[in-house]
Amino acid sequence: MMSRRTRRTLLIVAALLVLVAVAVVLRSKAPPEAARLLPECDGIVYIDLRPIRALFHKELKPPQRSAEYQQFIDAIGIDPERDLDQAAIALHRMSDPNGPNGPAAYSMVLVGKITGQRLNAWLDTHAAARESYAGHTIYSIPSEGRTVRVAQIGYDTIAASNFPTPEKIHAIIDRHRTAAWPLSGSTLLERHYHDVPLLSLAWGVGQIGLPFSESGAIHIFGLAVPLEPDSTIVASLRWTGALHLRVEEIAPSEPTAISQAAALATLVTIARGFTQPLGANSANNSLKELLQTAEVTQHGERVVVTATLPGNFFAGL
Repeated sequence: MMSRRTRRTLLIVAALLVLVAVAVVLRSKAPPEAARLLPECDGIVYIDLRPIRALFHKELKPPQRSAEYQQFIDAIGIDPERDLDQAAIALHRMSDPNGPNGPAAYSMVLVGKITGQRLNAWLDTHAAARESYAGHTIYSIPSEGRTVRVAQIGYDTIAASNFPTPEKIHAIIDRHRTAAWPLSGSTLLERHYHDVPLLSLAWGVGQIGLPFSESGAIHIFGLAVPLEPDSTIVASLRWTGALHLRVEEIAPSEPTAISQAAALATLVTIARGFTQPLGANSANNSLKELLQTAEVTQHGERVVVTATLPGNFFAGL
């Protein structure tokens, strides 16, 4: 007959196994940690470069670098094309789109083999100011009339922000303390990450059109897209034997969605006609393939655009 102590031990072990199983399930459904560290924002863009390198390594060519950029890489001892594994970027709408930050400021979390003494030495040399916050040194680096705040928050993780005040990088550092909890993250991530298709190589949620806005319109590939810069959008890139682009707009109402879908479908048709006479080169061929496979559908308040991108898409970035 089982003793009371043995039963108690088995119950404790069973409870621990249940907790571990729950943690594993939550972690599998949680956003990537780099994205969870981002502060409150208007838009989020995330890219995982590890599967991209594995899938498209034959197409990826060494980039053409300016002498100044090459000197910077040599100084910090880090090659972003080789050493950066993940990038999560938060977009913050600026009250004055004509100010020094343009329509949006950014905060970002970068993960990979991107830390080290040479980087710290470069930051220390070029910093206009330093701040100690929660055990981390935040370096303030002047850049084109703005201040970029940079801090190493982990052995493989760097945070940076050009938001006008330090509150955003403070928030990243604060979130880093609770990063082990898989349900932590910004309000935007909590609301829309479940809309991101599983196994996406890159994705964006929220007002991700902000960096592309110009005179109140979004311009991509030189084309004015009939979407508002503050539209709530869920975009993703997935590999399923081909590279699939999916962009979903969440409109304020179904009539608005119907109108947006019609406008986008018309734009795709017109763009196909404009691009047909273009000469054959990598950029033109990629744009033609994207437009040729583009489809626009509408379901309730949501407008969905899908397309197939050429396999050399990442090589051109």
